Amino acid sequence: MTITRRQAARWTAQLATMATVAPWIKPAAKAAPSDRLHIAVVGIRGRGKALLSGFAKLPNSQVTHLCDVNTEYFPAQSKQVADLQGGVTPECVQDIRKLLENKSIDAIAVATPDHWHALASIWGCQAGKHVYVEKPCSHNITEGRRMVQAARKHNRVVQVGTQSRSSPHMIEAIRYVQSGKLGAVHMARAFNSQLRRRVPAVPDSSAPGTLNWDIWQGPAPERPFNSNRYSYGWRWYWDYGTGDMGNDGVHDLDIARWGLGVETPDSVHGFGTKLFFQGDTQETPDTQSVVFTFPGSPKVLHFDQRLWTPYHMEGYENGVVFYGTEAYLVLGRGGWRVIERGNKLAFEKKASFSEMPHLENFLAACQGKAKATCDILEGHRSTTLAHLGNLSSRLGRPLKFDPATESIPTDPEANALLGRKGRGAFVIPESI
Repeated sequence: MTITRRQAARWTAQLATMATVAPWIKPAAKAAPSDRLHIAVVGIRGRGKALLSGFAKLPNSQVTHLCDVNTEYFPAQSKQVADLQGGVTPECVQDIRKLLENKSIDAIAVATPDHWHALASIWGCQAGKHVYVEKPCSHNITEGRRMVQAARKHNRVVQVGTQSRSSPHMIEAIRYVQSGKLGAVHMARAFNSQLRRRVPAVPDSSAPGTLNWDIWQGPAPERPFNSNRYSYGWRWYWDYGTGDMGNDGVHDLDIARWGLGVETPDSVHGFGTKLFFQGDTQETPDTQSVVFTFPGSPKVLHFDQRLWTPYHMEGYENGVVFYGTEAYLVLGRGGWRVIERGNKLAFEKKASFSEMPHLENFLAACQGKAKATCDILEGHRSTTLAHLGNLSSRLGRPLKFDPATESIPTDPEANALLGRKGRGAFVIPESI
């Protein structure tokens, strides 16, 4: 293939532009040691692996510690960090309580299963650390409120990993929704459509020798080790996870709530069932339809989940549709489009999605240079939607929620399920 000088010049300019708008394409030169935040990543599989890589690449942070209950993963993950940080290898710690004693750590990134998010974050705030916590920020509503209290009392930045809040094309689309160009926006539909793998039953067994099963269980009820509980399946059991409404759906709920300009709901009516996952051990629904209303507002938020679809709704695996009186807007990670009267496509914009702006925003907030784009209070409000939707679906009835007290005063059974105390040394503190 022959490359002309004009082509070479054009490609060079394109690469220069990419490097400007996307500095995470390759590791940037590290800032001076005094300007770097020391980050400890807690939970280094799955999302944790992505976070340790992301923070290691950024110039204003250095991953100094890895923490995981299973020491099996330390060699590979510490090498990955060292390779990205010019040979600077992180220290590895199995017990988060020991980790938090280290005064040199500025912030922790929590990427554990859901049932550990709140306790790790609260302990982190109490130890004087800033916190980046993966979504959903909590396992239940009571935990989420305690996280807000901990962040405020200890004056710590707590950023929730709903990365759309920092994504340029998401910000642009939400501004369009709120500009009035769609007319009056009365309703949003958040959708989650994908094909999930099943969770077949396996017998209980002995925990691997490299795993501290007691710490892994943390505030959850004590159970025998089972590979389904520990591996992929944990998110589909109520002891540890929040189903896909809390896992992926919370991203879309957050975007919908953001665009509608609403806070905490006062009513929820949810339906949930297992259509595809019959005969396996999954406890959470593969199919959900949930409707929320909000105090003092006529706006409605609808959540629609289907985990058995080998196709996507509205052209995106996950996303939100905002319905206005003049047009509607479809928003996903790959872009957004507007459809006007007569089903006419007004325009469509393609986009690429990266979590790096969200990590950069967290670092800037920790250094006092910016506000967190998804502060723990915003994350708690969006996660509350997922918790209430799951609760209504499980109980099979609508619920009236009091946003002021974060309680369900007219339904004692539902109200009792808004939180749990924890277990042994892993109790969620009542006094922050």
